[in-house]
Amino acid sequence: MPLSRVNLSDPVSLRGYAHPLRMALIGLLRRQGPMTATRAAEHLGESVPSCSFHLRQLAKYGLAERVPGADGRERPWRATAAVTTWDEGTEDPEMRAATDQLSAVLLARYVRRAEDFLARRAQEPTAWRAVTGFSDALLHVTPDELAELTRRMDALLAEYDDRTDPAARPDGTRPVALFQMLMPIEDGPAAAPAAPPAAGRGRPGEDDPSPDDHARADD
Repeated sequence: MPLSRVNLSDPVSLRGYAHPLRMALIGLLRRQGPMTATRAAEHLGESVPSCSFHLRQLAKYGLAERVPGADGRERPWRATAAVTTWDEGTEDPEMRAATDQLSAVLLARYVRRAEDFLARRAQEPTAWRAVTGFSDALLHVTPDELAELTRRMDALLAEYDDRTDPAARPDGTRPVALFQMLMPIEDGPAAAPAAPPAAGRGRPGEDDPSPDDHARADD
Protein backbone atom coordinates (compact mmCIF):
# COMPACT_ATOMS: atom_id res chain seq x y z
CA MET A 1 0.00 0.00 0.00
CA PRO A 2 1.43 3.42 -0.94
CA LEU A 3 2.68 5.54 1.92
CA SER A 4 0.62 8.51 2.98
CA ARG A 5 2.06 11.82 1.79
CA VAL A 6 1.86 15.51 2.59
CA ASN A 7 2.79 17.85 -0.26
CA LEU A 8 4.41 21.24 0.30
CA SER A 9 3.19 23.40 -2.57
CA ASP A 10 4.02 26.99 -1.59
CA PRO A 11 7.21 28.86 -0.63
CA VAL A 12 6.03 29.55 2.92
CA SER A 13 5.55 25.89 3.81
CA LEU A 14 8.78 24.89 2.06
CA ARG A 15 10.77 27.43 4.05
CA GLY A 16 8.90 26.44 7.18
CA TYR A 17 10.02 22.84 6.78
CA ALA A 18 13.61 23.84 5.95
CA HIS A 19 14.83 23.71 9.53
CA PRO A 20 17.11 20.97 10.93
CA LEU A 21 15.19 20.50 14.18
CA ARG A 22 11.82 20.39 12.43
CA MET A 23 13.10 17.70 10.08
CA ALA A 24 14.51 15.78 13.05
CA LEU A 25 11.17 16.00 14.87
CA ILE A 26 9.18 14.76 11.89
CA GLY A 27 11.65 11.91 11.35
CA LEU A 28 11.35 10.94 15.00
CA LEU A 29 7.54 10.94 14.91
CA ARG A 30 7.55 8.87 11.73
CA ARG A 31 9.94 6.29 13.11
CA GLN A 32 8.64 5.96 16.66
CA GLY A 33 5.05 7.13 16.54
CA PRO A 34 3.21 9.78 18.56
CA MET A 35 5.04 11.40 21.47
CA THR A 36 4.95 14.51 23.60
CA ALA A 37 7.29 17.45 23.18
CA THR A 38 8.96 16.40 26.43
CA ARG A 39 9.76 12.92 25.16
CA ALA A 40 10.88 14.28 21.79
CA ALA A 41 13.24 16.65 23.59
CA GLU A 42 14.75 13.72 25.50
CA HIS A 43 15.35 11.77 22.28
CA LEU A 44 16.92 14.69 20.42
CA GLY A 45 18.82 16.33 23.25
CA GLU A 46 16.90 19.58 22.80
CA SER A 47 14.94 21.74 25.22
CA VAL A 48 11.23 21.11 25.74
CA PRO A 49 10.23 24.71 24.86
CA SER A 50 12.18 24.51 21.61
CA CYS A 51 10.60 21.19 20.59
CA SER A 52 7.16 22.44 21.56
CA PHE A 53 7.59 25.60 19.47
CA HIS A 54 8.82 23.75 16.39
CA LEU A 55 6.08 21.11 16.63
CA ARG A 56 3.52 23.92 16.61
CA GLN A 57 5.20 25.36 13.53
CA LEU A 58 5.08 21.96 11.83
CA ALA A 59 1.36 21.82 12.59
CA LYS A 60 0.91 25.14 10.76
CA TYR A 61 2.25 23.52 7.60
CA GLY A 62 0.19 20.35 7.93
CA LEU A 63 3.10 18.12 8.89
CA ALA A 64 2.19 17.35 12.52
CA GLU A 65 -0.96 17.27 14.61
CA ARG A 66 -2.11 16.65 18.17
CA VAL A 67 -3.66 13.31 19.15
CA PRO A 68 -5.43 12.25 22.37
CA GLY A 69 -3.10 11.22 25.18
CA ALA A 70 -3.38 8.04 27.20
CA ASP A 71 -3.70 9.89 30.51
CA GLY A 72 -5.88 12.77 29.35
CA ARG A 73 -3.24 15.35 30.21
CA GLU A 74 -0.56 16.48 27.73
CA ARG A 75 -1.56 15.45 24.23
CA PRO A 76 1.17 13.86 22.09
CA TRP A 77 2.09 14.90 18.58
CA ARG A 78 2.10 12.69 15.52
CA ALA A 79 3.24 13.08 11.93
CA THR A 80 0.33 13.57 9.54
CA ALA A 81 1.94 11.45 6.80
CA ALA A 82 4.83 9.07 6.22
CA VAL A 83 6.40 11.05 3.38
CA THR A 84 6.87 14.73 2.53
CA THR A 85 6.87 15.72 -1.15
CA TRP A 86 7.37 18.90 -3.13
CA ASP A 87 7.79 19.91 -6.77
CA GLU A 88 11.34 20.49 -8.01
CA GLY A 89 10.15 21.29 -11.55
CA THR A 90 8.49 24.61 -10.86
CA GLU A 91 9.05 27.66 -13.06
CA ASP A 92 8.19 30.11 -10.28
CA PRO A 93 11.35 31.92 -9.05
CA GLU A 94 10.15 32.12 -5.43
CA MET A 95 9.33 28.41 -5.39
CA ARG A 96 12.71 27.61 -6.91
CA ALA A 97 14.47 29.62 -4.22
CA ALA A 98 12.45 27.88 -1.50
CA THR A 99 13.13 24.38 -2.85
CA ASP A 100 16.84 25.20 -3.12
CA GLN A 101 16.83 26.37 0.50
CA LEU A 102 15.14 23.15 1.57
CA SER A 103 17.59 21.07 -0.47
CA ALA A 104 20.53 22.82 1.23
CA VAL A 105 19.19 21.90 4.67
CA LEU A 106 18.62 18.31 3.53
CA LEU A 107 22.14 18.06 2.15
CA ALA A 108 23.63 19.23 5.44
CA ARG A 109 21.49 16.64 7.23
CA TYR A 110 22.66 13.88 4.86
CA VAL A 111 26.32 14.81 5.39
CA ARG A 112 25.90 14.84 9.18
CA ARG A 113 24.28 11.40 9.09
CA ALA A 114 27.04 10.02 6.89
CA GLU A 115 29.70 11.40 9.23
CA ASP A 116 27.94 9.87 12.24
CA PHE A 117 27.86 6.51 10.46
CA LEU A 118 31.57 6.65 9.61
CA ALA A 119 32.39 7.48 13.21
CA ARG A 120 30.76 4.28 14.46
CA ARG A 121 31.23 1.98 11.45
CA ALA A 122 34.19 0.14 13.00
CA GLN A 123 31.82 -1.17 15.69
CA GLU A 124 29.22 -2.41 13.20
CA PRO A 125 28.80 -6.19 12.74
CA THR A 126 30.60 -7.61 9.71
CA ALA A 127 27.31 -8.45 7.98
CA TRP A 128 26.24 -4.79 8.11
CA ARG A 129 29.66 -3.46 7.12
CA ALA A 130 29.53 -5.65 4.02
CA VAL A 131 26.29 -4.15 2.72
CA THR A 132 26.59 -0.49 3.73
CA GLY A 133 28.81 2.31 2.55
CA PHE A 134 29.04 4.82 -0.27
CA SER A 135 29.14 4.46 -4.04
CA ASP A 136 28.41 6.56 -7.09
CA ALA A 137 27.71 6.11 -10.78
CA LEU A 138 28.03 8.33 -13.85
CA LEU A 139 25.12 8.04 -16.29
CA HIS A 140 24.56 9.60 -19.71
CA VAL A 141 20.80 10.06 -19.93
CA THR A 142 18.08 12.39 -21.18
CA PRO A 143 15.63 14.07 -18.76
CA ASP A 144 12.93 11.56 -19.74
CA GLU A 145 15.26 8.64 -19.14
CA LEU A 146 16.28 9.99 -15.73
CA ALA A 147 12.62 10.47 -14.81
CA GLU A 148 11.90 6.87 -15.80
CA LEU A 149 14.89 5.62 -13.81
CA THR A 150 13.61 7.51 -10.76
CA ARG A 151 10.15 5.96 -11.17
CA ARG A 152 11.71 2.49 -11.34
CA MET A 153 13.80 3.10 -8.22
CA ASP A 154 10.73 4.43 -6.39
CA ALA A 155 8.79 1.30 -7.36
CA LEU A 156 11.58 -0.89 -5.97
CA LEU A 157 11.71 1.02 -2.70
CA ALA A 158 7.91 0.90 -2.43
CA GLU A 159 8.19 -2.87 -1.90
CA TYR A 160 9.28 -2.05 1.66
CA ASP A 161 6.59 0.54 2.41
CA ASP A 162 4.53 -1.84 4.56
CA ARG A 163 7.42 -2.04 7.03
CA THR A 164 6.50 1.32 8.46
CA ASP A 165 4.38 -0.98 10.64
CA PRO A 166 6.77 -2.58 13.17
CA ALA A 167 4.71 -5.78 13.11
CA ALA A 168 5.55 -6.25 9.41
CA ARG A 169 9.33 -6.15 9.91
CA PRO A 170 11.28 -9.43 9.79
CA ASP A 171 13.68 -10.18 12.61
CA GLY A 172 17.02 -8.45 12.18
CA THR A 173 15.75 -5.36 10.38
CA ARG A 174 17.21 -1.93 11.11
CA PRO A 175 16.31 1.49 9.75
CA VAL A 176 18.62 2.27 6.84
CA ALA A 177 18.94 5.72 5.26
CA LEU A 178 19.19 5.76 1.47
CA PHE A 179 20.10 9.19 0.11
CA GLN A 180 19.21 10.02 -3.47
CA MET A 181 21.04 12.84 -5.23
CA LEU A 182 20.58 13.26 -8.97
CA MET A 183 22.52 16.11 -10.53
CA PRO A 184 24.08 16.91 -13.90
CA ILE A 185 27.83 17.53 -13.81
CA GLU A 186 29.73 20.02 -15.93
CA ASP A 187 32.57 18.81 -18.15
CA GLY A 188 34.80 21.72 -19.12
CA PRO A 189 38.36 22.29 -20.29
CA ALA A 190 39.58 22.33 -16.69
CA ALA A 191 37.81 19.13 -15.72
CA ALA A 192 40.05 16.77 -13.75
CA PRO A 193 41.02 13.46 -15.35
CA ALA A 194 38.75 10.55 -14.54
CA ALA A 195 39.60 8.79 -11.30
CA PRO A 196 39.57 5.02 -10.83
CA PRO A 197 36.16 3.50 -10.05
CA ALA A 198 35.00 4.19 -6.51
CA ALA A 199 34.77 1.21 -4.21
CA GLY A 200 31.48 0.74 -2.45
CA ARG A 201 28.12 -0.94 -2.44
CA GLY A 202 26.31 -1.08 -5.74
CA ARG A 203 27.59 -0.18 -9.15
CA PRO A 204 30.84 1.80 -9.03
CA GLY A 205 31.18 4.88 -11.20
CA GLU A 206 33.32 7.97 -11.49
CA ASP A 207 34.76 9.17 -8.20
CA ASP A 208 33.19 12.53 -8.86
CA PRO A 209 31.93 15.04 -6.28
CA SER A 210 28.93 14.86 -8.36
CA PRO A 211 19.33 11.73 -0.76
CA ASP A 212 12.56 12.77 1.21
CA ASP A 213 12.92 11.96 -3.38
CA HIS A 214 12.26 13.16 -6.78
CA ALA A 215 11.38 15.41 -3.96
CA ARG A 216 10.63 13.05 -1.13
CA ALA A 217 11.78 13.19 2.43
CA ASP A 218 10.86 10.24 4.60
CA ASP A 219 12.89 11.39 7.51
